Amino acid sequence: MQLQTKQLWIVSALALLMAVTRYNHFGSSISLPDASLAVFLLAGFFTARLTWPALLTFILLILEAGVVDYYAINVVGVSDWCVTPAYWFLIPTYASMWLGGRWFASRQQYNFNSLAVFGGVSWLSISVAFLISNASFYLLSGRYSDMKLAEYADRVAQYYPAYLAGSLTYLGLAVVIYIFLRNPSKTTAEVARP
Repeated sequence: MQLQTKQLWIVSALALLMAVTRYNHFGSSISLPDASLAVFLLAGFFTARLTWPALLTFILLILEAGVVDYYAINVVGVSDWCVTPAYWFLIPTYASMWLGGRWFASRQQYNFNSLAVFGGVSWLSISVAFLISNASFYLLSGRYSDMKLAEYADRVAQYYPAYLAGSLTYLGLAVVIYIFLRNPSKTTAEVARP
């Protein structure tokens, strides 16, 4: 299978994952947490060797996020609480994830040290994404005009761990799948050993 065909399948699977999980940021007893951050990082990684198709993929994923949000709010009845002027800052939020994936792709070595680098890049990208989306919401939504720094810190402490955990869980699963699919016979033989 050609490299671009594999990438098309991967990006399609990522788009599907975002479509089915985007309805609930942190998940619930009946839904998975939003995978959008992980999707953008992984899409950046898997399309890093492409030029204009990579940018087109980023744009299409941004449009998909908007369409899913529109559908969730206007058809499913999900709250529109987060749709404020700050909503536009989701573009740089997702761009930070995308660029983290692209940066890592150019440095990956297919060894244990790369896993540590991937973990660091993932954490940093998610943290930057959180800062952009969270700070822009509190500054531009018009709902928190008199928020004190201590109250903001309390809200960060409340939301950041779940924001980080959901994305890191998806990225960890992606690493396991990637390792298995990259060399299934070796992985199966290693698992079969006592």
